[in-house]
Amino acid sequence: MPTTLARLISVAKGELPADLLLANAEVVNVFTGEIEPGNVAICGERIAGVGDYQEGKQVLDLGRRYIAPGLINGHIHPESSMLDIGQYARAVVPHGTTTLVTDLHEIANVCGLEGIRYVLNCARRLPFNLFLMAPSCVPATRLETSGASLGAEDIRQVLGWKDCIGLGEVMNFPGVIGGDEEVLKKISLGRRKIIDGHAPGLAGKNLSAYIVAGIYSDHESVSLDEAKEKLRQGMFIMIREGSSEKNLDALLPLVTDKTYKRCLFVVDDRSCVDLLKDGDIDGVVRKAIRLGLDPVRAIQLATINPADYFRRDGLGAVAPGFMADLIVLSDLSRLQIDMVFYRGRLVAKEGEPLFPTPKATGRGLTNTVNIKPFTIEALKLSPSGEAEPIIEIVPGQIITRKKMEKIKATRGTIMPDTGRDILKLAVVERHKATGNIGLGLVAGFGLKKGALASSIAHDSHNIIAVGTNDEDVFTAIEEIERLQGGLVAAAGGKVLASLALPVAGLLSNEPLEVVVSKLERLEKIAAELGTKLSSPFATLSFLALPVIPEIRLTDLGVVEV
Repeated sequence: MPTTLARLISVAKGELPADLLLANAEVVNVFTGEIEPGNVAICGERIAGVGDYQEGKQVLDLGRRYIAPGLINGHIHPESSMLDIGQYARAVVPHGTTTLVTDLHEIANVCGLEGIRYVLNCARRLPFNLFLMAPSCVPATRLETSGASLGAEDIRQVLGWKDCIGLGEVMNFPGVIGGDEEVLKKISLGRRKIIDGHAPGLAGKNLSAYIVAGIYSDHESVSLDEAKEKLRQGMFIMIREGSSEKNLDALLPLVTDKTYKRCLFVVDDRSCVDLLKDGDIDGVVRKAIRLGLDPVRAIQLATINPADYFRRDGLGAVAPGFMADLIVLSDLSRLQIDMVFYRGRLVAKEGEPLFPTPKATGRGLTNTVNIKPFTIEALKLSPSGEAEPIIEIVPGQIITRKKMEKIKATRGTIMPDTGRDILKLAVVERHKATGNIGLGLVAGFGLKKGALASSIAHDSHNIIAVGTNDEDVFTAIEEIERLQGGLVAAAGGKVLASLALPVAGLLSNEPLEVVVSKLERLEKIAAELGTKLSSPFATLSFLALPVIPEIRLTDLGVVEV
């Protein structure tokens, strides 16, 4: 019996038949930008050759359909889908995602290394490549209370794991610029690997200071000028299009014949509804094509470019020796995906997964909502001066604006003003029962009555709630505690709808379709309560993230970033 390599060489030479021959295809060549007719010979998990191959133990005639590399999502937090990783695979693999890169810092902020191990162990049985970036910022800052903390020695341990290829987004950019000893120690540990960045709004000498630390990517640019400066300074630009972070329209002009190799598409965060209906990274590619980008160029930004940036040799192309992670397309311009192959095996067809899904167990990651008992009186907000700081939502972005407004107080208590769209915002610590409750005001939700609450509140994932009155805010928070994590809509002192997230307060243990149905119902009710935001719970989840400008609310209070 020839060795695996010897057999691969023999198939490449045409001496032995391929295990699978994908015949009569139009092959997308991401190296040259061309589309070439040919057959793809697969031996085991790898491509033996592309061209005039005629023999295969199994032959599949594609009838001139297109073959492209499987898609690579280079920056994603799968936890934001609210799906256990098995159900997440059911959502994204039929959409052509065969590789994802994640730091899993959402679940790590709640459960530490145990949470990361849980996801990795489940993912090993699924038909995609999951590459881990060691989460550099757990917690992201000292301005909130998290459920876990990963120090430099923890990062050293994770960087030594087989699945780990680098250091995840360094969100504490003030710590980098200010020379924080612990932050720089983590960066030093990752210097031999890829180090991802997170540098919203950084420019000039501060940007240079951040880059010289060894950080060469960024996914937080929201304007073309910001992205151009980072590109000129040597960074790879991750063009993001998620559920609530939509930067593709603004940044796509950055992609030219001179610059495209330093650009890649990512989603960062996508809801389960968007994954099921619009897709994962394929949705970004489709939108880029609609906006005028050449289809092959768009595919390059979702395949070979991330593979090159992350140094993943053998991924991202249809070529000899590369892994047989492939998508078959009937329509290139619409990126209509008919089949998905992972390591030479058909794993999805016509939008349906063809693989078993491990059952969500949440092993040891349940019962994570631990709130110190409080009464509705704790939600009263007292005036801080003549004018109050307001967190203003920027539609389609996760950045916020700070504005100061005079707010009427009744008997020394600030009341929400629905006429001016100024609502109560509360963050309740839920990991260590500290009793911390941060209170503030937010503009841009549009609620006319009721309240929304969530145990997803990036990145420490305390409970966050927005509402028109304290009674409904209190009702929604109580329901999340009862569910041990989830999303809730309440009005008139009653719970109107909910979605339980019992695994770390982040993930459901139910099937994809059930989670999508419940989230859609919640969003419909939120719209009936007055919001015009397309993803109100996703927007809410970012209002506690103190590493994104300009102003946030954590369990420790209002934070000016």
